Amino acid sequence: MIDVLVVDDSAFMRKVLTDILNEDPAINVIETASNGNEAIEKTALLRPDVITMDVEMPGINGIKTVRRIMKDYPTPIIMVSAYTKEGAEKTIKALEAGAIDFVEKPGGTISLKIREVKQDILKKVKIAKKANIPYTKKEAGLIKKPIHKLKMKTLIIIAASIGGPQAIYLLLSQLPRNFPSSIIVVQHMPKGFTGAFAKRLNQNCKIKVKEAKDGDILKDGEVLIAPGDFHLELNNSNEIKLNKKPPFHGIRPSADITMNSASDAFDGNIIGVVLSGMGKDGAIGVRKIKRKGGIIIAQDRETSVVHGMPKAALETGFVDHILPLSKITGKLTEIVNNV
Repeated sequence: MIDVLVVDDSAFMRKVLTDILNEDPAINVIETASNGNEAIEKTALLRPDVITMDVEMPGINGIKTVRRIMKDYPTPIIMVSAYTKEGAEKTIKALEAGAIDFVEKPGGTISLKIREVKQDILKKVKIAKKANIPYTKKEAGLIKKPIHKLKMKTLIIIAASIGGPQAIYLLLSQLPRNFPSSIIVVQHMPKGFTGAFAKRLNQNCKIKVKEAKDGDILKDGEVLIAPGDFHLELNNSNEIKLNKKPPFHGIRPSADITMNSASDAFDGNIIGVVLSGMGKDGAIGVRKIKRKGGIIIAQDRETSVVHGMPKAALETGFVDHILPLSKITGKLTEIVNNV
């Protein structure tokens, strides 16, 4: 049985979410909370397995509440967010603060259509129950190894899903402004949220980060985030091509799509990095990169919120380095310095 705490300032949303969750025999809503202070108090008292939390709340907002809970009582948190520009930006901040995933409210903050995403809510709560909450920003540490210039161009492709936003932030925040490599990030995230994610990363990292646009050219020292609802591919001129080919593994963007096209364009001069996430996206791309002569890094089980994607990569037999999150930036630095 998965014990869930539902946090929302709307009595209607608390009731509907509670009903949705309790309809699954594997889930039990043990309590609800209407604001941040109440959520913190009830988390301390009840120690739920999973928390669902509204981004918008009076008093201590959702972001500050996540930060407090993750500091004092680390618990898997699923944010429930309205699909608005402001909602997207706040959701990204909540993920940065430690929430592991989010569900979009269809139809606004007080969602009369919330049952449309019932299966998504149930699925993500069950995944969250199995998630590891293994590190804090302080524990992850910082890599202070100096960066030197590359001898030839290398592309880094990072694949991630659940647990990925915080991992990506920790990894990219350790890179200098002049990092001598191009980086593409494929984070499973819907349309409207990847732009806010890229903006937040750019504000808090030394290296330049932006959401990729069709026709962008890869540049050393720049990170491109694959936009939600688009596959990202590369042509032989290092030009980004976005498309709406059918979802792969049920997702778009797919890291496999990006890795496959990049392997042909870069002839294997690629480092593939597979971070925390559910499913097996990236496993096919890992094979392609490795067969072309590239290098593969997978996040270890202990620091992965969800180990599905790294595990699928490991099962290919093509992973060169299995590392905790705090060691991945150092390994990337080491590799690009010796290309």
